[in-house]
Amino acid sequence: MQVAKAITEVLLRKVVTLGNVQVIVDGFAAMGFPDCGGAIDGTHIPILAPEHQGTQYINCMGYFSMVLQALVDHKGRFTNINVGWPGRVHDARVFRNTNLFKWLQQGTYFPDQKITVGNVEMPIVILGDPAYPLMPWLMKPYTGSLDRSQELFNYRLSKCRMVVECAFGRLKGRWQSLLTRSDLSQTNIPIVIAACCGLHNLCESKGETFMAGWEAEANRLAADYAQPDTRAIRRSHQEALRIR
Repeated sequence: MQVAKAITEVLLRKVVTLGNVQVIVDGFAAMGFPDCGGAIDGTHIPILAPEHQGTQYINCMGYFSMVLQALVDHKGRFTNINVGWPGRVHDARVFRNTNLFKWLQQGTYFPDQKITVGNVEMPIVILGDPAYPLMPWLMKPYTGSLDRSQELFNYRLSKCRMVVECAFGRLKGRWQSLLTRSDLSQTNIPIVIAACCGLHNLCESKGETFMAGWEAEANRLAADYAQPDTRAIRRSHQEALRIR
């Protein structure tokens, strides 16, 4: 715990950081999505039943968990994390209560860099799944019956959004204690999860080897704790619909 605390207090703010936005935007553009500054998602980390408010931590799959929400760049490095919310809480609610949401809403997280697509001005956006709200700065897939252009939009968004799922896969592949219920206390678990995120970024940026067997082992362990399907958010912002 001393090491984990030192990592979160000293190292985290140096390695889990936005970095060069233009490089990220260019990276996602090369993958097929313009003016994108990151992909966001949440993942559930299994925990033992907490002594207090235990029911708050039971997710819809029936196990106790804590939510890690992360924004990643085009290479799957964490640029912003939030950890500690109980597993019962919906991804969108977790998101709305973070500094990241506030900064994006205020327009202070990314540089004010707009491009024109068709005749619509579009700011730098992040990409999310249907569990997130559609906002002028957050794009998510179309649902329902789709025409060709909507299908193409969904395909490109999904391709770029995969980087966050891959990042969670590699995080858990390297630190497999995140896949099973650790006996850490409720206050220590978020510190360890955050420390693992910081170390993930170091490994990724230094090109540290990721063994092929780790992923298979991680998938085997993860099978006991399936990720919850998060309810889709239907509400959307008028300007966001125009941009999408």
